[in-house]
Amino acid sequence: MRVAIEILSGAAAGRRQEYELDAIRIGRTASNELVLEEEHVAGEHVRVVAGVEGLFLEDRGSAQGTWLVRGSERTALGEARTTAELESGDVIELGGSGGEGTRLRVSFELEPDHVEIVESRPLATLGTEPGTPGEAAERLRKILSAQRALGAARDLESVVAALADAALDLVPGATHATVALIEGDPRAKNLDALTTVATRVRGPGGRSEAPETPIPLTRSVVRKVVRERTAVLAADAPSETFSSESLLGANIRSTIGVPLWKGDEILGVLQVDNRAAPAMFHGRDVDSLGVLAADASLAVANARLIGRLQAAEQRLDRENQFLKGRERARSGEIRIVGESRAMGELLRQLDKVVDTRVTVLIEGETGTGKELVASALHHRSKRREKLFVAQNCAAFPENLLESELFGHKRGAFTGATEDKKGLFEVADGGTLFLDEIGEMPAGLQAKLLRVLQEGEVRPLGSHQVKHVNVRVVAATNRKLEDEVAAGRFREDLYYRLKVFPIRVPPLRERRDDVARLAQHFLEIASREMGKPVAGLAQETLAALSAYEWPGNVRELENEIQRLVIQADPGAFIAPDLLSPAVRRVEGMVQNLGARSGTLRERVEQVERFIVLEVLREHDNNKTSAAKTLGITREGLHKKLKQLGIG
Repeated sequence: MRVAIEILSGAAAGRRQEYELDAIRIGRTASNELVLEEEHVAGEHVRVVAGVEGLFLEDRGSAQGTWLVRGSERTALGEARTTAELESGDVIELGGSGGEGTRLRVSFELEPDHVEIVESRPLATLGTEPGTPGEAAERLRKILSAQRALGAARDLESVVAALADAALDLVPGATHATVALIEGDPRAKNLDALTTVATRVRGPGGRSEAPETPIPLTRSVVRKVVRERTAVLAADAPSETFSSESLLGANIRSTIGVPLWKGDEILGVLQVDNRAAPAMFHGRDVDSLGVLAADASLAVANARLIGRLQAAEQRLDRENQFLKGRERARSGEIRIVGESRAMGELLRQLDKVVDTRVTVLIEGETGTGKELVASALHHRSKRREKLFVAQNCAAFPENLLESELFGHKRGAFTGATEDKKGLFEVADGGTLFLDEIGEMPAGLQAKLLRVLQEGEVRPLGSHQVKHVNVRVVAATNRKLEDEVAAGRFREDLYYRLKVFPIRVPPLRERRDDVARLAQHFLEIASREMGKPVAGLAQETLAALSAYEWPGNVRELENEIQRLVIQADPGAFIAPDLLSPAVRRVEGMVQNLGARSGTLRERVEQVERFIVLEVLREHDNNKTSAAKTLGITREGLHKKLKQLGIG
């Protein structure tokens, strides 16, 4: 099929090009058949594809947009619809949303369906014309040789090359052999794009070799092969009785088209031509190619399957590496940021328990990073190569949480259509982190206690128990002692969980880490948003360090993300971009007149101001002032001594 593309707008407007290809790639990179230099054109923006039944436009996932214009109708291609059938004279618009993109007009003429069929063989009848004994023996020898070559091929490219070589060897009168495979888009049922994947020509001495230029398919023959699932022998005919453009235009004296198939699915077509001199193929040539195609079809299907499996394996490997990398990034080795005394003590506690089997209970306020600490515990341990699985016990109602944790058998309840592994099984050999353990329903607390004591789980609907080796790390922002006293939490489970408690300090108790955390979150947000930021202004850092952070580390991370969104690229983040709550503290800093000194000295001035203000409000009642500041009376005395306040 000859396709002409005329550029109607853009830098190359007025240019017209003709193609005789199965697929015409259009885009900005040099590897495309039609290269357009406009910035709104993607690297490979679209393909114009010759299908079995016509010509199609295929969007290649361009973010800039693709439109098909036919008369007054304008159709967008994208995620919902990636392909559209083309008519001669259609206009393709690349990029832009209001008609300002680059416009191309496509012109073509479909080949007529008139084919002079000399012989047609349904798939079931192939191989039934033996010929003379000598011919049959020679054909058998060549087919066996082809089978060995196909069997030795390790990938799809090798399989189709071996098939084209074998076809020329099997049919002595053939001068060209072409293998085309159907690459259908599952979202576009009518797009069966035939892609030529291998062509061989008979060179000097009868050797099979690759041609210098592509060999076009005889579309009229291919359509009959695919539509009717039949092997076809076609021939030249006088022009008044036979007008197949591709046959006559290519000077083909005779051609054979044989399908490649698997069950009811047509995989592609093997086309063998004689373009050198008036000569006819015979029925036994069709037979021979049919037998060859049967073997080759299996090899093609297997090679495709192996290719998909290898691609899936590579994808899973990449995903696995990504997940491991993400977990490593979330582990304490990389992402626990802080050098304060409080964090140093926490890390020392982790090191003591890291390779024991005891259950760890992590206590701390919301937003302090309890899951991060649990992840650090896992990744510092010998279990690091196994999974770290997290589950929020407050995220599911009781029946669903039980299924999530322990699994279920098919039919255990309405909607249980198949067996499901619970998280205890999934995390076998690794660590299971149970967040918000205080929210766990009482009925499940008994089952959790059994797992901790016996190492056994029983899926819903099953009468068999399964043994698991899981390190359980629990976390809560509640005081479980109060929950036990109120009868909402089992006392025996509480003592089982609290074998080794770890307290994560709130951010207000580790102010020395605020600047480090802010810089850490700034780098992450800047990288993820693709916006380089020079840094945090000194006044901004002082205000961040002086703020109480009731939402702890999570609130600080959200504040930094919001600052990066507002900041100008390459600029320092000024205090006027801070949220109102933090800016109130920034106002205090200004009122103090802290215009010089190190960050620590400025923070101490702010702390001194806050402590004195609270003491004044409470008439110097240190017990009431400590309660307002969220610290103990002893902690206040320590702070007063540190700040030099008598």
